[in-house]
Amino acid sequence: MKMHRQEHPNPQWERADWKNLNGKWEFDFDFGRSARERKLYEQGALSKEINVPFCPESMLSGIGYTDFMAAVCYRKVFELSKEEAKKNIVLHFGAVDYESFVYINGQLVKTHIGGYSSFEVDITKYVKVGENTIFVIAEDDVRSRQQPSGKQSGQYYSEGCAYTRTTGIWQTVWLEFLPDTYIRNAKYYSDIHNETLTIIGNVRGSGEVCAKAFFEGNPMGIARVKASNSVFSMQIKLSEFHLWEPGKGGLYDLELTFGEDNIKSYFGMRSVHIDGTRFLLNNKPVFQRFVLDQGYYPDGIYTAKSDDELKRDIVLSMELGFNGARLHQKIFEKRFLYHCDKAGYMVWCEHANWGMNYTDIIAAENFIGEWLEILERDFNHPSIIGWCPFNETWGYEEKKLKNTLIENVYKLTKQFDPTRLCIDTSGFFHTVTDIFDVHDYEQDVDRFKENCSKITESIENDQIEEMDNWKAVFISEYGGIQWSDNVSNGWGYGNAPKSKEDFLKRYKGLANAILDNPRITGFCYTQLYDVEQEQNGLYTYEREAKFDADSIRTINARKAAIEQ
Repeated sequence: MKMHRQEHPNPQWERADWKNLNGKWEFDFDFGRSARERKLYEQGALSKEINVPFCPESMLSGIGYTDFMAAVCYRKVFELSKEEAKKNIVLHFGAVDYESFVYINGQLVKTHIGGYSSFEVDITKYVKVGENTIFVIAEDDVRSRQQPSGKQSGQYYSEGCAYTRTTGIWQTVWLEFLPDTYIRNAKYYSDIHNETLTIIGNVRGSGEVCAKAFFEGNPMGIARVKASNSVFSMQIKLSEFHLWEPGKGGLYDLELTFGEDNIKSYFGMRSVHIDGTRFLLNNKPVFQRFVLDQGYYPDGIYTAKSDDELKRDIVLSMELGFNGARLHQKIFEKRFLYHCDKAGYMVWCEHANWGMNYTDIIAAENFIGEWLEILERDFNHPSIIGWCPFNETWGYEEKKLKNTLIENVYKLTKQFDPTRLCIDTSGFFHTVTDIFDVHDYEQDVDRFKENCSKITESIENDQIEEMDNWKAVFISEYGGIQWSDNVSNGWGYGNAPKSKEDFLKRYKGLANAILDNPRITGFCYTQLYDVEQEQNGLYTYEREAKFDADSIRTINARKAAIEQ
């Protein structure tokens, strides 16, 4: 069984001493959710094989089972050398959907709730030289309404905008071998006005933390600070200043050392804020020419087959004149964000909140815990310009309780990360938000233009008071024009155009209605590529072009009124 996804899963925190555990694992279904009760983790080999990191619903996994799975089990035997066993050994999981129970040599070492956030566990005291066994039980119930499930279908079949489910391991699993003293974590704060980078982190052990910055291989600054089993703070004054910019990137390399611990990292210098009705990047107005990206793949479902597939979607988007994406109802893996960072590709990160009952206290607890892990994991990516914890909550039922949760999550997000923008819940019904965003799939160009004018002339909403005349407006979902050359049973918004010429005419009219409005600071077209039965992408599900790229790019790239 071929080993896919051999690259390091976290390029922003890379140590040389690591081991990729992707590839062949033993596997079995646990339809009765009884594996823990049966102590299956003590009973030897499982009956099937699976290709990790692909979910069992996918073809790339070698399983391809798409019905509901209450739980699944994984088993992997790995070896440790004498030298490896002398180190502190940390086991990492990129993502496991949904509730995970991890056993090492028959002992429970970690439980984790959350299908989209990464987690780790120090397994040093549970392993030995020679053969060791990892056993993972993943329990998953998208119909419980107590867990975020995004666009994963709650029905047997995919339907509408709900697609094939993902169960169990769907991102890379790996080991790190650490010295006795090491850096646990670090957050980067860029200050473009003073041309400095502040690093705040945490260490295990005592010694000197050293941080060295480079740009294109040339030294740009250094800082040192003493630390001992605690938080440290340090600041690098950059000798040359380079901004992280759309379409260009502009990353500094960063080397962190602490005793024998050596980490390769990077950062970008940029700022994000709202000035009245304008979105400013590095104190300059930038129109967000975004496209909706759902992170689905025909043969891997949630998981790209290769690193090149991750990069390809960014390249395809930029070829059409988009400068960023709204990452919709899914937390993308860190290597995708790494490629966004390199390309200067701006993104809004959105949690997969669909499927939840917001009035259920267990659901709320599950959501908040996982959201904090996501904020922590992805804080250092310069490509992320904003957070969006919720999408289309609407606020009809149990409005007061629901809105209290949304407002509190917004406040929590801003407290954790004051450096970025936050949309409380995408899709018009807001409680408190940095940007007033709207979803509008009107297909008639004149009516759509009128809708945009009404929004910007007076923002009226049953949940927000005094919103008019000051909020930046973001049309964060629009278009979704149905078009398919081959599929007759797919769907998109409105009536499908009769020809590609008619499609481009409608596409241009809708885009111009936004670009011509001096109050609108960005758009997000639905969507980059088709996903299963949803046939409204600018590319097919297989990423084949539907339209001439130059024609789309010319429409997208024209200067917006807000940029004048």
